[in-house]
Amino acid sequence: MNIDQIIDSLKSNNAFMKNVTKWETIPEKEGIYSSISEDIAPNLKDALAKNGINELYRHQAEAISLVREGKNTVIVTPTASGKTLCYNIPVMDTFLKDNSMRALYLFPTKALSQDQLHGLLNLNELTGAGMKVFTFDGDTPVSARKAIRNVGNIVVTNPDMLHQGILPNHTKWSRLFTDLKHVVIDEMHQYRGIFGSHVANVIRRLKRIARFYGSDPIFILSSATIKNPKELAENLIEEDVTLISKSYAPAGEKHYILYNPPVVNYELGIRTSYIKETMRIAEHFMRNDIKTIIFVRTRTAVELLTTYLKEKAKRMHKNPEIVQGYRGGYLPLERRKIEKDLKEGKITTVISTNALELGIDIGSLDVSITAGYPGTISSFLQQSGRAGRRNSTAISIIVASSAPIDQFMINHPDYFFGNSPESGIINPNNLIILINHIKCAAFELPFSDGEKFGVDTTEEILKYLEDNGILHHSENKWYWTEAIYPAEEISLRSATTENFVIVDISSSPNKVIGEMDYFSAPMLLHKDAIYIHRGIQYHVDNLDWEKKKAYVKKVDVGYYTDAEMKTTIDILYEDEEKIFGFGKLNYGDISVRSTPTIFKKIKLFTHENIGWGKIELPELEMDTSAVWIELNYDHMENGMSDDDFVGAMKGFANVLKNIAPIHLMCDHRDISVSTYVRYPKTDKPTIFIYDNYPNGIGLSRKLMELFYDVLIETGELITGCPCKNGCPSCVGPALDVGEHGKENALNLIKFILSHEH
Repeated sequence: MNIDQIIDSLKSNNAFMKNVTKWETIPEKEGIYSSISEDIAPNLKDALAKNGINELYRHQAEAISLVREGKNTVIVTPTASGKTLCYNIPVMDTFLKDNSMRALYLFPTKALSQDQLHGLLNLNELTGAGMKVFTFDGDTPVSARKAIRNVGNIVVTNPDMLHQGILPNHTKWSRLFTDLKHVVIDEMHQYRGIFGSHVANVIRRLKRIARFYGSDPIFILSSATIKNPKELAENLIEEDVTLISKSYAPAGEKHYILYNPPVVNYELGIRTSYIKETMRIAEHFMRNDIKTIIFVRTRTAVELLTTYLKEKAKRMHKNPEIVQGYRGGYLPLERRKIEKDLKEGKITTVISTNALELGIDIGSLDVSITAGYPGTISSFLQQSGRAGRRNSTAISIIVASSAPIDQFMINHPDYFFGNSPESGIINPNNLIILINHIKCAAFELPFSDGEKFGVDTTEEILKYLEDNGILHHSENKWYWTEAIYPAEEISLRSATTENFVIVDISSSPNKVIGEMDYFSAPMLLHKDAIYIHRGIQYHVDNLDWEKKKAYVKKVDVGYYTDAEMKTTIDILYEDEEKIFGFGKLNYGDISVRSTPTIFKKIKLFTHENIGWGKIELPELEMDTSAVWIELNYDHMENGMSDDDFVGAMKGFANVLKNIAPIHLMCDHRDISVSTYVRYPKTDKPTIFIYDNYPNGIGLSRKLMELFYDVLIETGELITGCPCKNGCPSCVGPALDVGEHGKENALNLIKFILSHEH
């Protein structure tokens, strides 16, 4: 069967269709083209023609024109719309007219850097320009680094390497910074939350060094679809940016299918395993030699599905090598071979973590299946964009898990097909992050009196660092005095520098496999926790709090752990207050004191509670920002017992924590929710939603604006869940929220919505 026949067979399959919550067909779209500008270098035009490009999509022509006019530009168009040419053409054109020019390309991953390098080298070869293009990352041999610094016209790297390897050693990179004309920031939507807040400060340092060497580069950014691309781009580079967001690229007909596995236990709200349903659906395409990519969340799921589908291929009398997994942990050569075999059609089914989500070229595929909501619409669109090119029909299926966020999304198709509701949020001025990068900047170049690094209070921070013996002020300059190299101690993925090291003691010698920030460690690395690293399960044998080390061993168990914290919140300062009929909505600074108490063992896939244990660790304290809801609500008057009200608040908070990330484009671990039946300061029922990072990163501030949208959706998720009294897909199991937890949480939400004014 061909792809069109498969579509017809799915539509007539009742067993499949009864689980489809939405089937959306996007019709084929013709491309709209523009001619290549007359004053583009002739040999670049010839090189494009040799690649079959004699004209550009209109959005490409617009973006290239803006960059050539010297304007910072952000391009936000779908996968396979030719974003790469939007920066490669103007950069190459600049070089052909001035071969001393330098450009810096930033990609969030090494794999993407390597992939993009091939496109550049191809253009370079066809033009005969002799442009020197190099990747510079942790794998670059020491012997090659000097040549890259001296002769590299384009340096392709990642933010971590720029932060730790290039900026602190800028004197060795003087040629790059002196002639720096362009900075390309690809996959911009990846730079949000803590990572984005760090990267914005790395860009501040980059611009500061560029100014020192007399250059003022033009920034070219590209991104998957998000709600606020212009705002995020301008927050990242702190300059005006022109937005190109309408795609004029052609596209084949696309079928989006939202699939919710059937419920097998209505009382508990348990559904068929989404991994098993994904396997079953994938079989259908494999049998018909339809090129398919399956995205899963973990390495374990990659291996499970790969093994299963290889076995199925054998039973179908097909070569099992047509099925391959692709994930972190494979050697670079293995990954390159899989990418090449996919392009050449030797592989028809590939199972991947989000490693293949970004723009690595793997040729044209017909079907994408996403197993479990990947956390953001942007990720889903990137994954679904892997299927279908230009004139071919394609299918994109998302199979929901039982998690609350999955259940909400699968039953609200407007999110997938309307405008993306997600915003990329960063806060470069988070005090801890800012101070760390001011230290790095001072190491790189002394600060002058009156110099501003993002904030008006820069001088106060410099004085604070002088008081602590880190800087010395002399003759209108602030000099670095420490022997240490500050960038080496700062990870771009975490807010604090006090990280815990995770040591795998399964084999000899022991091996460090990762690190975790100070505030997450008690929840995820306590003794007897199941820590999952790249999809592999580890049992935490011991957490050495003083030495900041967690010792773990590989295990294979059918559960994960979820810790409970006893949390005390003190309000430090109220920035904003809104008064409503139900009570108040406040935003401000809070102090959170947390002690982990117990952990639960939760069964994989079904989310059943199958055991528990005690946690004994010291109390943690963190100042952060929060939004809090203060209710004028008497539960006794509304027919609820004390226990019922505790369950209602708990259930409400559980759904709120799962719905908020949809709007905030963050992980559910980036925010926390705490409830008080009676908050000591006001004696009112209060719910706090706060940023799970010291000093906050702007998430709760955004939630203040979106409060009613989030509240309505919280109610919709609870109402739409098929369980009777509560389950892991909505308010939580009845065991946690009480026999009437679902009904009581819903009544609480209805009270707030009906007393808006």
